[in-house]
Amino acid sequence: MSRRAALRGLGAAGLLAALTGCGVPAAYVAEGKRSAPDRSAREKSVSFSNWPMYIDTDEADATRRPTLESFSKRTGISVRYTEEINDNDEFFGKVSPALMNRQETGHDVVVVSDWMAARFVGLGWAQRMDRAAQPNVARYLDPLLRSPSFDEGRMHTVPWQSGITGIAYNRRRLGREIRSVADLWRPDLAGKVTLFSGLDESFALLMQGDGVDTTRWTEADFDRVCDRIEEMVRNRHIRRFTGNDYTSDLSKGDVLACQAYSGDAIQLKADNPDIEFVVPEEGAELWAESLLVPNLARHKANAEALIDHYYDPEVAAELAAYVNYVCPVPAAQAVLADSDDRETAELAEDPLIFPDAAMRKRLVVARDISAEERPRLARRWNSIVGL
Repeated sequence: MSRRAALRGLGAAGLLAALTGCGVPAAYVAEGKRSAPDRSAREKSVSFSNWPMYIDTDEADATRRPTLESFSKRTGISVRYTEEINDNDEFFGKVSPALMNRQETGHDVVVVSDWMAARFVGLGWAQRMDRAAQPNVARYLDPLLRSPSFDEGRMHTVPWQSGITGIAYNRRRLGREIRSVADLWRPDLAGKVTLFSGLDESFALLMQGDGVDTTRWTEADFDRVCDRIEEMVRNRHIRRFTGNDYTSDLSKGDVLACQAYSGDAIQLKADNPDIEFVVPEEGAELWAESLLVPNLARHKANAEALIDHYYDPEVAAELAAYVNYVCPVPAAQAVLADSDDRETAELAEDPLIFPDAAMRKRLVVARDISAEERPRLARRWNSIVGL
């Protein structure tokens, strides 16, 4: 499952509308009604739910997670860690009945994609964190990720890992460089291009290719992009729309260029040196999957301490060396560079883990799709991609 799994149909917005129409109480929870008595002081534990294969493990024992163990050793707080988030919508469906009915979920801290985090924040289902208790977050969080439109100041969410949606291509087989989104539409790529099927995964990069400022895009901008993609589908220029299986298409040579995630590109290039990943000249989307504390969590203070643990540059470096996503803690770069292990030290120079200054200038956190916009935009996009 993609960690950036597509929102199908009307997704979260449609589900909420349906529930509200059936007489369920209004979904939104005001800020002052989100917390429960915190048991952190007397119960030294925390429940942490994440995606599979999204944390460091011990090479000799895959059941051990060194960064979690170091947290427990330092604080005395035990961590119940579960890899139960396989799809954003699936997880939303699991916890939304409890949150809508002002009940606890059993989760103290969870990781969801930022577009789903935006749903939680918009519904008032994520608690405001005590930043005074999180000095590492306050000091080390990447400035590019500090204030997304859905959570200004990042008071309800904190990035776990980040990534870039750009373009991957086979440089040798294509016989030329790709520098912009417009290069995808050149005749020599007819039938050899794939795009992501998910609305939230695709739209920002395509808009940037049209010169749109994605921090303030409009529905007219979206429709203009859809017109172009519809034309490319009619002309069979786009081979298909994909999830994470795009990596197989590119590796096998069925496609020569595709929308891709930076985290995948590191492994793709390791397997095939001809594969290149590019942040287009006109820019690319910087996204994140973020930690949040759901309403009525029993151990909020322990959850905040765990989150802050991962913003210690030493810990962030250890995690980045394992998962190879864009690290939301730039200070971790110096830690990796000082490693005695040559391969680990080389990771500090990888721009797909620590984007350099030139690349950072082209990265943008796109404005989220609002709940009001989503039903129409999802219908149009899904009609194009066949969902």
